[in-house]
Amino acid sequence: MIDSLRARGPKALLTYAAIGLLSGFLSGLFGVGGGTVIVPLLVMLAAFGQKLASGTSSAAIIPTAAVGVISYAVNGDVDWIAALLLAAGAVVGAQIGTRLLHRLSEPVLRWIFVGFLITVMISLFFVIPSRDAELELTFWLGAALVLTGLVTGVMSGLIGVGGGIIVVPVLILLFGASDLVAKGTSLLMMIPTTMSGTIGNLRHKNVDLLAGLGIGIAACLTTPLGAIVAGAIDPQLANILFVIFLVILTIQMAQRAIRAGRKPKD
Repeated sequence: MIDSLRARGPKALLTYAAIGLLSGFLSGLFGVGGGTVIVPLLVMLAAFGQKLASGTSSAAIIPTAAVGVISYAVNGDVDWIAALLLAAGAVVGAQIGTRLLHRLSEPVLRWIFVGFLITVMISLFFVIPSRDAELELTFWLGAALVLTGLVTGVMSGLIGVGGGIIVVPVLILLFGASDLVAKGTSLLMMIPTTMSGTIGNLRHKNVDLLAGLGIGIAACLTTPLGAIVAGAIDPQLANILFVIFLVILTIQMAQRAIRAGRKPKD
């Protein structure tokens, strides 16, 4: 689309800023990178294709996650060793994901994104948030974290999310972390993960650097606010609000995937 929002200057920048402010708040609140907001909004509001939106989202998540880590770390809610183990697998996985992103069709990517969101919603119903739980690492637990990171990295490179909506529920449900430590650790893991994914996406020209920069800078302004709210509200309430948001998002993306599948092929 030549006459797209991306070509209209100030209007595009305002749209990127609005997307960044919203994604930054949700990043701090839920411990996610914001890709679940950035990708569909770039597609719906800024005329981005799914591949370009996914790659741009990964780039925007880098500064957002960095600010989020600082916000959680000041209260001691980051497990640095767990984050490094997750990142070790995720960096490799992100490269695999970006290669798949380059090869898959737009309709397929849309349905992958829809399926991913549905999986996240289901998993959140099994998460029992706790502020007192602790993450106790063993050799096998460390190996499981690396494997979790590998899967997360593939999803990060493939659909442009930082991986938090996988890592946060998994850390709470399977590894026994508190909800705040899970969020802070997730954000730290995202930094090397999304950097790896962004490098791969740049090679395949799937990143709009101007959009990524605008979204990332705006997100940094609201991420600390989201982290403050996360510590103040009941964790179960945060889960319920997140599920409601994902339901709306999933319906919108499914509708677009259906329409894309009905278009005649050239």
